[in-house]
Amino acid sequence: MTQPPNQPPQGGFGAPQDQPPHGGGFGAPQSPPPPPAQPPQAPAQPPQPQPGYGYPSQPGPYAQPGPYGQPAQPGPYAPQPGPYAAQPGYGHPQQPQYPGQPQYPGAPGTPPAGPPASKGRTALIIGAAAAALLVIGGTVYAVTSDGGGGKKKPVAEKSDDGKQSSSGKPADPGNGKGNGGADPENLNDGRKPGEAKVLWYKSAPDAPGSGADAPGMWITGTTAVKAAYKQVFAYNVGNGNAAWDPIAFPQKICAVTPQKTADDKIVVAYMNGVSSRAKCNQLQQIDLDTGKKGWSGEVADGGLFDSAISIELTVSGKTLMVGRSESGTAYDIDSGRKLYDKEKYGSACFPAGFAGGSGRLVQVASCGAGGSNAHDELQELDPATGKVKWTQPVKKGWQVSRVYSLDPLVVYLTNQDKKAWNISTFTKAGKFRSEVKVDEKFAPRCDLSFLARDLQGCQGVAADADTLYLPTNATTGANQIVAISLANGKAKWRVKSPADESMFPIRTEGGKLIAYVQPSYDTGGQIVSVPVTGGSHGTTKLLQNPSGSAEIENSFFQGAIDWAGGRFYISSTRLTGSDSSKEKLMMAFGK
Repeated sequence: MTQPPNQPPQGGFGAPQDQPPHGGGFGAPQSPPPPPAQPPQAPAQPPQPQPGYGYPSQPGPYAQPGPYGQPAQPGPYAPQPGPYAAQPGYGHPQQPQYPGQPQYPGAPGTPPAGPPASKGRTALIIGAAAAALLVIGGTVYAVTSDGGGGKKKPVAEKSDDGKQSSSGKPADPGNGKGNGGADPENLNDGRKPGEAKVLWYKSAPDAPGSGADAPGMWITGTTAVKAAYKQVFAYNVGNGNAAWDPIAFPQKICAVTPQKTADDKIVVAYMNGVSSRAKCNQLQQIDLDTGKKGWSGEVADGGLFDSAISIELTVSGKTLMVGRSESGTAYDIDSGRKLYDKEKYGSACFPAGFAGGSGRLVQVASCGAGGSNAHDELQELDPATGKVKWTQPVKKGWQVSRVYSLDPLVVYLTNQDKKAWNISTFTKAGKFRSEVKVDEKFAPRCDLSFLARDLQGCQGVAADADTLYLPTNATTGANQIVAISLANGKAKWRVKSPADESMFPIRTEGGKLIAYVQPSYDTGGQIVSVPVTGGSHGTTKLLQNPSGSAEIENSFFQGAIDWAGGRFYISSTRLTGSDSSKEKLMMAFGK
């Protein structure tokens, strides 16, 4: 039985592990990529240190109490640095990080912060009289919370750009004005036996000098869709032709649904202005296959410290959940009809984040902020009604920072005071199942988010019904993927990267783990499969990207990746706005 929501969890379990900063997503580090002529190992200028996620490492041989009310066990292993250790991006060296201090993304030389927050969430306001950002603790001095969601027509209009290239060969650019029929960079010239082709590639639209977000990437049976700055682009998956005219918005895109619905719908949020008081409150539904714009609406503010200055979006089934800093509003994603609000409950519990997918909707709440009873709580909600299925309190001091998997439910937690991390798994009924007990430094690839929780901001981690797959950290050379039992948290088997570069899980399918092996400066990346059952767990190469495109593949800034229909897709999630060279927005590889 879980404890009442207004009671602090008791006891602890397992051995949390130390938590140094992490290294961001696939692709180049936070500094702009080096000029094309410069080898990745020797960039033209030192890259900037990336914002850290988590906490500095904590020495000591003894286990600390865990977050879910089980007796602490000393354990045979000493705490190790956590899963977000610094990772070099595709051959580009990184500077050492100074853990534990706030940092704004892109600020050179500024020390990194504790768990970063989502770009789609407002700042957490501390106290009734003071306005202070709380990046680490995960608690909120909440005052009031009010939901709601009025509707209005968006100001969105179609882009003036024309169709994309009509050629099946790689074509540049990605702004809707490609001339087609050419491979100006000769990426497929000199392909070696067994290498796949660059099917197509697109350049990014112009972005401000300060940079711009390019969130999301959605692959359907016919289209590859990508958001970038103020536009959403769609390409034919096989040849890169324009699937539909780009959709342009009057202001920058500030949040997207990371998932698509079963019938290929997404929702995009964009700003309602450019002033310092502008809000991320304009919603637009889009059909990924046709480019047709569906319903639109405006997200209402909540209470005093609960505005829609920034939001996060997630989808579960037919439910779109729009999260503010202290509340959430659910809509029917087909019609835009408001379904329900999730607000304060108990004595002082406020929704702080949502994660959706696999038919499940999970809410993380911050309870008793600032008091002796301060703690997080996990809840599973019925996506259609918002009814609470179960509640699982988290021990004081622990924050639910990421959701690695929804089915099965696997969460990543951090503890600021102990400078520790923990990975815990749960049953369908919300009961604690196990924690990871592997003496290893893990390195999933997670968004460098800012200001609040980004529960679903990680790639490079996968799970099936019985096993969690995590990549180890390797500063040089090959790493490993460790298969961890969800029954007891122990390692079942390991597989080493087949190249002298790191390998990251993408997903499991058909009894196999699909993984991406990063490129080197002169060799393209790989897609491989690994049997998840039986006694042999060697890698089988499914796709070898060409050497001629390795430099560009390396350069994708905070890259999003996907493997679908025998094709590999990689795209930028952040545009630098540099005028020195044309940034690539997206590439597709195949046979």
